[in-house]
Amino acid sequence: MKKLLTLLLFTTSIIAQQPVDSLLVAKDSVGVGFIVNDSINPTQTQELFSTADLKMIDSLLVEEKFNSSLFDSIQYVINDKDILGNTTTILTTELLKKRLHDLNVKTPFLLEYNPALEKVINSYLKYRKKYYPALMARAKYYFPMFEQYLDQYDIPLEMKYLAIVESALRPDARSRVGATGLWQFMYGTGIQFDLKVNSYVDERQDPVKATIAACKYLSQLYKIFDDWDLALAAYNSGPGNVTKAIKRSGGYKNYWNIRPFLPRETAGYVPAFYATMYIFEYADKHNLYPEAPKIFHFETDTIRVKRTVSFDQISEKTGIDTELLSFLNPAYKLDIIPYVKEKNYAVRLPRRDMMNFLEKEEEIYILANEDDAKREKPLPKYFEMDKRIRYKVRSGDFLGKIANRFGVRVSDIKQWNGLRTHHLKVGQRLSIYPKKMAIPKEVSKKEYKVPTGKHEVYVVKEGDSLWTISKKYPSVSVEEIKKWNNIWSVKSLKPGMKLKIFKS
Repeated sequence: MKKLLTLLLFTTSIIAQQPVDSLLVAKDSVGVGFIVNDSINPTQTQELFSTADLKMIDSLLVEEKFNSSLFDSIQYVINDKDILGNTTTILTTELLKKRLHDLNVKTPFLLEYNPALEKVINSYLKYRKKYYPALMARAKYYFPMFEQYLDQYDIPLEMKYLAIVESALRPDARSRVGATGLWQFMYGTGIQFDLKVNSYVDERQDPVKATIAACKYLSQLYKIFDDWDLALAAYNSGPGNVTKAIKRSGGYKNYWNIRPFLPRETAGYVPAFYATMYIFEYADKHNLYPEAPKIFHFETDTIRVKRTVSFDQISEKTGIDTELLSFLNPAYKLDIIPYVKEKNYAVRLPRRDMMNFLEKEEEIYILANEDDAKREKPLPKYFEMDKRIRYKVRSGDFLGKIANRFGVRVSDIKQWNGLRTHHLKVGQRLSIYPKKMAIPKEVSKKEYKVPTGKHEVYVVKEGDSLWTISKKYPSVSVEEIKKWNNIWSVKSLKPGMKLKIFKS
């Protein structure tokens, strides 16, 4: 059992834990009294996981077979130890204690006063206040949908604030180690919770599917720890790291008591969640009000497509702005909705535009056929990313090059193929589970022949889209502008960008 647990804890942690000695020094120098919530009853802080409890946690970890954590550094999280000097006080300690107490009464989270939490709240209110109106506008769109599924899975509705800490409510958010989407799933964890990735679609960026996956994961973590604060910490750093922290603390159940033994970011992660909950619940007391949201989730619905179509083609025939299409359909990586039998891919549209789309649907498909006929380079082949391929090593190949080509890590390739060194032989066969489609050299972007001769330079303005720009030039299509300027996604269009426009 010990060997199995050791192996499990190693595989569930993707960032090395601090040395035990340094953790013990932190405990000795800081003292448990500093990290314990100063409003908690002393007997409450002494609650420990018994040996039987820890054995139960161990067995549940093995049963659930977690294959990765979501641990990564994110800009939203501020570690209170990084806040140097005297923190500006936005609200008094006594007022904060009262408000946290009032919140704590109605939430299953341990939302009580702590000096570390006070520093984070004051820091957010001083330095990040200007960002909250836009963030609150996005919350107006996502929160009702989150609450629907959180309620369905019997998870506290306050868990909706977790998505703010994870991604600032940006479904296309991607961390430095590849955690993706509103709920920041790593590739392996996403597959574990049925979030598929292929050459066109990343379901980790699908707000509904990723929310359901997050609910399933959180439910499993609560099943293990029977505590929402510990489940929250485990969501970030992995259940193995939380289990190790519990054991190193002597078996404490209280988050603040195990905090010195958690990875450094998780120590700041949970206070960031508490601070966010406080700010949203008391927003009006700090003169924080949301900007007007673009649209509400209940004002949208989906329609299944009958052929592969792009956002540009839909926009050209219906007049729906491509930026809005991109906001409503973030799972489509190339701004293209693929048609694949039995996959039922659909486009999410404002309800007010549903009839317009249905009336123009045939025209959209005709336009798509015409664009396909003109296209010099075929669209990428639909390609499931969680399927194994066999790759033949070519002259000039090395592990880093192959890893980059398929969006995986060198360590993954070595593990999949039992390689002990980086040495490869020409002709050697490698098993690879790609995370992105490798674009063959012969059809790369550079193969496009851009026209030469006289052309006009158009400077992209705020609010421009390829469709609105094409309308400024008779006989110029969206597809031509993309081809002339090597644009592959509407997301790459930025104010100030200069576009070549060739007039016929």
